[in-house]
Amino acid sequence: MPVSLTLCLDDYDLAEFAPLAASYGQSAFDYVVTPNVDHVIRYCDDAEFRQLYAAAGWVLLDSRLLARILKLARGQSPRVCTGSDLTARLFSMISPGDRIVLIGSSAQQAQRLVEIYGLKDLQHYSPPMGFIRDRQAVEQTLEFVEAHSPFRFCFIGVGSPQQELLARELKQRDRARGLALCIGASINFLTGAERRAPRWMQLTNLEWLYRLLQDPGRLARRYLVRGPRIFQLLPRLRVQLQRTTVSGVEKSSRVRT
Repeated sequence: MPVSLTLCLDDYDLAEFAPLAASYGQSAFDYVVTPNVDHVIRYCDDAEFRQLYAAAGWVLLDSRLLARILKLARGQSPRVCTGSDLTARLFSMISPGDRIVLIGSSAQQAQRLVEIYGLKDLQHYSPPMGFIRDRQAVEQTLEFVEAHSPFRFCFIGVGSPQQELLARELKQRDRARGLALCIGASINFLTGAERRAPRWMQLTNLEWLYRLLQDPGRLARRYLVRGPRIFQLLPRLRVQLQRTTVSGVEKSSRVRT
């Protein structure tokens, strides 16, 4: 099967990207996405999702398993910067007075973050379930973020592709200032709402198995039925590694069909 798509990954690990994110500033807006295997499958299947990635400032590989697959199948060695590790690192770098916006999670989790990190300006909003299909609910979410701009970071944890849709619209509207990160369930790990796999399982590409055992009802189809499709899709996907060091560079090369 011929190659028909290109996925451009910004080739940074956690140690390299965290200081870059921390120094982003509040004079512009951009957003970060962190694709895992499920996201890459969606990327192959969904042209609209590819455009969400094309508009992102940085696309960081979230999956050690996918990095291993690319190493074995292609001889590529992409660096990994997981969304959960990046979120934890950035929270450890936040000063108490920094303005932080959190979209998603519960009020209890937001309060827990305040307690853990001594935050004095955490602005939290949790849109209702299914909000992405309600234009008024989407508008309320966007306006909340914009009303609390500029911010140091905006963490958007409402699941994919909802979080990426919000981030792209914030960028298109060009009213918010600061760096947004699409982080999935990362806040669950930080606040103890969900246990993360032991480090040895993370490093041996078994974090997916740990999560499956923790929540088989929700994750069995994703990991056991949908996930193996990555091997079917890989022949038509070229992965290009790049280094995007500044905001605002031309992103048209991120999606090629």
